[in-house]
Amino acid sequence: MNDGETYNFEAKLWLYKGGKASWHFITVPEEQSAQIKFLNEGFTAGWGSIPVKATIGSTNWKTSIFPDKKSGTYLLPVKAEIRKKENLEVNKPINLTIKTN
Repeated sequence: MNDGETYNFEAKLWLYKGGKASWHFITVPEEQSAQIKFLNEGFTAGWGSIPVKATIGSTNWKTSIFPDKKSGTYLLPVKAEIRKKENLEVNKPINLTIKTN
C-alpha cells in the first residue's frame, strides 16, 4: 500500500434513495478513482472500501470510499452532520480533498 495520496477535486453531492433510508454521496471523478484503485490494489477493506480522510471547507473527517461497480468510480458518503456544518446542497458543486491512508 502507498503512503497516502491527496486528491483535490470538484464534484456534486447527490442523493441515493434506496430501501428505508436516503444516502448522500459524492462521486470521485474517473481519473482520480482509477489512480486510487491502482495504488491501493490488494489493500482494501470490506466491500472494497478504502479508508480516507476527507475535507470539505473547514470540516475534516475519517471515513471510507466505496467502489461503484456500475460507474467504475469510488463513492464518498457524506453524513448529515457534515452536510449541515458546511451547508451542502444536492447538485451543487463542492470543492473537496480526500487523502488515502
